[in-house]
Amino acid sequence: MKYPRPAYGDPSVATDKVTAMFSSIESLVPKFDKPITPVENFRRSAARKDPLWVPCSMTDFQSLLTHDVAKGIVRGMQIHSDLKRPATEDYHFKDWFGTDWTFVRSAGGAMLTPGTQLLSDITNWEKEIVWPDFAEWGFEEKAAEYMRDKYDPGKVMHYDIGRGCTERLVSLMGGYTESMLALAVEPEAIAEFFDVYADFVISFFDKINSLYPLDLVTLHDDWGTERDTFFSEKMMEDLVFEPTKRIIDHIKSKGVVFELHACGNVTRFIPYSIEMGAELLQLQRRAVNLPEMKQKYGDKIGFCASMEGFEFGKDYTMEEIAALVRNSVDIYAPGGGCYTSVMFREPEKQWAALAELYYYSREFYDAEQGRA
Repeated sequence: MKYPRPAYGDPSVATDKVTAMFSSIESLVPKFDKPITPVENFRRSAARKDPLWVPCSMTDFQSLLTHDVAKGIVRGMQIHSDLKRPATEDYHFKDWFGTDWTFVRSAGGAMLTPGTQLLSDITNWEKEIVWPDFAEWGFEEKAAEYMRDKYDPGKVMHYDIGRGCTERLVSLMGGYTESMLALAVEPEAIAEFFDVYADFVISFFDKINSLYPLDLVTLHDDWGTERDTFFSEKMMEDLVFEPTKRIIDHIKSKGVVFELHACGNVTRFIPYSIEMGAELLQLQRRAVNLPEMKQKYGDKIGFCASMEGFEFGKDYTMEEIAALVRNSVDIYAPGGGCYTSVMFREPEKQWAALAELYYYSREFYDAEQGRA
């Protein structure tokens, strides 16, 4: 063990506070003495060029939420609930396109409210879609407040920009049945809509990027169920690929790392994601064999990888936590191209897990890069 792990509660150890995802519980964690900034280390990791440790979203990132829920309207591209608002029951809200959503507490996320359909037919998209006006949403005021009171230049500025082409189509057409039929029977109208929607996403990115110094942007575009993709490779090639690549190219041209989030078994689309230029993939572990994908594609693309084998609600011993972290680093860290998070509700276990992740990955990269 090259780097001693700091003991929990040791008064001589400098500390920071972290808040667990999906929780308001704060924990003290060690304030690690990092030889380079988390921003530089993350960019090295995303580029697969000699990171010094595995980046951790809980300690190295500041995740920006520009949306808020006011009078039942979510102002911004993001449609998930505000994680700072603990949900005690299901609730409804509309996004800024006017789509009605229900936050389903038991599922931990927002779903289209049954019966919602804003677009009667994809061929009517030019007449029926009301495009949001950025000027109405007060982004400048909120950004000035954030940059004055919360911004940390040493941490990775991460922004979830919201829905990709297919997810926005699904939300406007009321679900997957109508939207997948549209992909099949009205490819020309789909191509036109996706092209204009890509322009909209690019404009929105430019707006946010002008107000905040972004390092990482995540775009959500779920492409499959846990069994297989919603649509074929031909539809990907003919309809989805080009507008998505245009979004990715633009974001990367501004020096921002691009991450694609896609739920479902989207294994067959990973080569397309690489060709599009995505630098990181955030995939659903129970649907995709991530260790296998790391082995197969890890020299071409990176992964947001949770702790391999971690089960929510399981009571882990300290020894099991250390083994869990080390195994995950061994699988996903080689060559860089990985970031992760570690979430335990018990403060001492959170401390131990984050310390093990930082120091073991330091030891891992020291050995890999010849500093051992």
